[in-house]
Parts: sequence; structure tokens; C-alpha cells
Amino acid sequence: MLPSVRRRAALPLLSALVALAAAPAAAQRPAADSAALVTVLGSDTLALERWVRTPGHVAAEVAVRSPRTTLRRYTLDLTPEGRMRRYEERVLDPADPSRPPLRTETVEPAEGGGWTRRLTEGDSTRTARIEAGPEALPWVDLVHWPFELALPAVPAGDTVSRPFLAGGRALQYRLARTAPDRVTLTHPLRGPSTVRTDAAGRLLELDAAETTRKVVVTRVPWLDVAAPARRWAAADRAGRGMGELSGRAEEEFTVGGARIALDYGVPVRRGRDIFGNVVQWGEVWRTGANRATHLSTDREIVLGDPSGPTLVVPAGDYTLFSIPEEAGGTLIVNRQTGQKGTAYDPAQDLGRVPMRRRELAEPVERFTIRAEPDGARGALRLAWDRSEFVVPFA
Repeated sequence: MLPSVRRRAALPLLSALVALAAAPAAAQRPAADSAALVTVLGSDTLALERWVRTPGHVAAEVAVRSPRTTLRRYTLDLTPEGRMRRYEERVLDPADPSRPPLRTETVEPAEGGGWTRRLTEGDSTRTARIEAGPEALPWVDLVHWPFELALPAVPAGDTVSRPFLAGGRALQYRLARTAPDRVTLTHPLRGPSTVRTDAAGRLLELDAAETTRKVVVTRVPWLDVAAPARRWAAADRAGRGMGELSGRAEEEFTVGGARIALDYGVPVRRGRDIFGNVVQWGEVWRTGANRATHLSTDREIVLGDPSGPTLVVPAGDYTLFSIPEEAGGTLIVNRQTGQKGTAYDPAQDLGRVPMRRRELAEPVERFTIRAEPDGARGALRLAWDRSEFVVPFA
């Protein structure tokens, strides 16, 4: 089973979704091999999926909420050996799926090897070639049904490599069966997810806690997809939609005559226990989300408490990483800029200073970084959930 700390928020939500959607749809459940998945991040539902598989064909329907709600329909034709023959994705308006698709993508084998991708949006059609082997399968962010086609082919105790076509490129996944009912599914950039399967290799649960996405995917009874998509789209129009999973903040502060600019990703708590769970104690953290957190200062500043280790930071641009600990941890100032938050290079460190940690009375939903006056000095404050990490500076 998935770790209980991550399931606490997800289970009530899944129960509500199944109660809402499964009852009216149960009578319509196809007799063919069919399945449904719910993807959650903390207490928020990100996607609903359902699909029907017959020999040589898969038809799937998916509602995805972020950054705006879309309703998507997929068809996948397979050879007798189970390889992809043709793939199509149609992105529809959730309010009226009968209208022409907002976007259509098709992938078919290219002459001489590889694949031909055609993307149609309005009156425009673009064609591109993707270099990948014949065993390739489609990949779509926050969509998980294609993985079920690959899981049964992973032998016990073995590791296989499988290309998944993500837009105009191929992602080379590594799949390793670590137990009869466990497969480690490793994205080449985001890291490993743990998949629990049944005896036939069908996906029962996927835990992405070790990746940068940290979603939980659970197989559920057959459910409706179109009706929730309409409700979510209505919330989008009313300004109450989910939006980006992690937004971006750009703020400027003046402390002691220094102008300090901060540019960082803003992950959202979503009912989760953050430090010690989502962000592990004692491990290097990107200190935000997506692109690395950037700090610019127009004057030299000195980070750290005068009674302890300090770090002189000349005027210029830097990135910030951290190692949170229950007792405080460490702030890292890095010379490299422009990189992703997962691309930390310790050889580029300017230096490190201790952080102090204090418990907050109320949880902070969205991660924040502020540079504020603190008596005769300044303080860099990093707050999320019930923790605030503080680094004094002058």
C-alpha cells in the first residue's frame, strides 16, 4: 500500500469522487476490459481517466485540470504483438465536446523508421519526425493509462528500457520489476515512481513521491469524466480554477539600502505535511519549484548570524538551494544561474550558512521567500506549511 501519510488526504477525496461519479455511470460500464484512474496531489484532484481496451485497440477519455481544464479523447491502434500502430489525441472544449477539437495530434510510423507526428490547431498543421524505436508508446503529462500497456512486459527481477513519445521527442523510461507486484518506473528527468500492479500487470497504484511531481494515482471503479470536466471548466471561467501546479513569484525588497530581487517557484501545500515528507530532512531542496530560485542584490550583503558562520555575497545574481533540518539546516548560495531547480551543481557554490527554524501557529499554503528588516539587520525568511527558516543578513 502507499505510505499512509500521503494517503490521508487522498482517500476521502477518492471516496467522494467514486460516490459521485460511479453510481450514474455503473450501468454504462463496457463489458470489454476497462479501467479508471484518479490522480491527486495532496488534497487536490488533478486528473480523471478511463479507458476501454479490446484486442488491437484502446479508447480513453481524460479530464485534466491544470493549468486549465481540458477534456481529451485518445485512440490507440495496436499490432497483434501489442506495439503502437497509430495514436490520436483530441483536445476538446469541456463545455461542449461536440465542437471541433481545439487540438488534434496523430502519431504514425514513418517510412524508413521512427514516427511521424502531425499536430493540428485551427487551420494550422505541423508535421515532424520523431526518432524512436517501434516499441514506443505515447506519453502525456498527468496522464497514466499508457503505462499499463508497458507494465506486463517487465520480467521479474529485470529492467527494461522503453521510449515514450512526449510531443516531438522521445523520453527513455527505465522500468524495473522489484517484486511480483512492484515496478519502479523512472522518468529520465523527474525521477522514479513506484507502481503496484495486480497479477496481470495492471496498474493499481502509482506513487510519485520520489519525483518532482509527487502525485498519487489510484485505480478506482468506472467513473464519469465529462461531467467533472464541465464543473472544473466552469470554475476556471469563474476564476476559481486550479491554475498552474506551481506558480512563479517575482518580488523586490529594499533592506538597509540594498535592493534584493527574488524569483522563485511557488509550490502549494494542498493539505500535505511538507517538511519531513514532501521535502525530506537532510536532503538538498530546490527551495521552490520548477526553475531554480534566483536572488539578485545590487550591494554586497553578509549572510548569517554574526555570532556564527557568515558568507559574503558580492553584488550580482545567484541561485538558492537549501538543506532543511528539524533544527534549522543550511542555505546554499550558488553562482550558477538560469538552470532548473533539479540541476544543482555543488562545484558552483559560493558558500553555505546555517538557517534557524521556527514553528508557525498557522500553516502557510503557498511557499514564500521574503527579505525583510529585522532590527538593525535584515532577515531572509522562507515559509511553507508550519515551518519558517530564517537567515539573518547585513
